[in-house]
Amino acid sequence: MSPVEHSEDPEPCERVPAGLLFVPVRSGPAGCTARFFRTPLGGRTAVDFTSAAKLTAALGTDQASIRLSEPALRALAAPLGVTALTVDPSFSAPAADRTAATVRERENSWRRWHPQHVGALRVTGAAAAVACLNLLIG
Repeated sequence: MSPVEHSEDPEPCERVPAGLLFVPVRSGPAGCTARFFRTPLGGRTAVDFTSAAKLTAALGTDQASIRLSEPALRALAAPLGVTALTVDPSFSAPAADRTAATVRERENSWRRWHPQHVGALRVTGAAAAVACLNLLIG
């Protein structure tokens, strides 16, 4: 009996989109670089879209993109340890509101602390230092 050789799998386990894909990029000092995202479980993934309309719907009109094939994107992501590839993700978080974050940062600034709170921290820190000295001295 001769062994049966299967040179090609009739149905591949993983379907790969054909043609060039739209890959989101960001500009940097050395040119544009591909953007990598996080999965809901925290893993890193490369994201691409099959049409410009889907990219715009998910990431907005200001998002720049380049056209890459799936093997080229995988080759670009592999040295960074990114092995997952997400095609046409349907959900994304809204853009961060920079003005609200700036206001919140100013409100939580150390300059806005009340003098009594600063004094309480100093007293607490001094008490901890004395307790440590008592342990060392015996």
